[in-house]
Amino acid sequence: MVPMTSTSRTSRLDPQIAARLKRSPDGLLPAIAQQYDTQEVLMLGWMDDEALHRTLTTGRCTYWSRSRQEYWVKGDTSGHVQRVKSVALDCDADTLLVKVDQVGAACHTGARTCFDADVLLTDIRSDGAGAGVPVSDQ
Repeated sequence: MVPMTSTSRTSRLDPQIAARLKRSPDGLLPAIAQQYDTQEVLMLGWMDDEALHRTLTTGRCTYWSRSRQEYWVKGDTSGHVQRVKSVALDCDADTLLVKVDQVGAACHTGARTCFDADVLLTDIRSDGAGAGVPVSDQ
């Protein structure tokens, strides 16, 4: 049996939108979820054409699970819903920015964001000295 991949599924995405997308070899696009009013980056998920279609038409973020090989709607099991405010395609047409109103935690760990637990750099000096070195180490 041939495993189902993202590219083997059918989609109802508008063909004009689909033609613009530059997908990974497995048919996916990274989708960055950002809180619409605070600009806080919440999480990164993966969308194929059908997940994007569902996101655009339902107003709820739908992602493709690479590990489970199935669609999932953010908040269906946790209650931590992402209500879509806008969806934008980046200049290379290979990444989506989904601005959402996040209800509850965005991260599967229960944290508000997936990007607050392992900060590698918080600030560098504005004069450029020590660029790339955390301020605390200078």
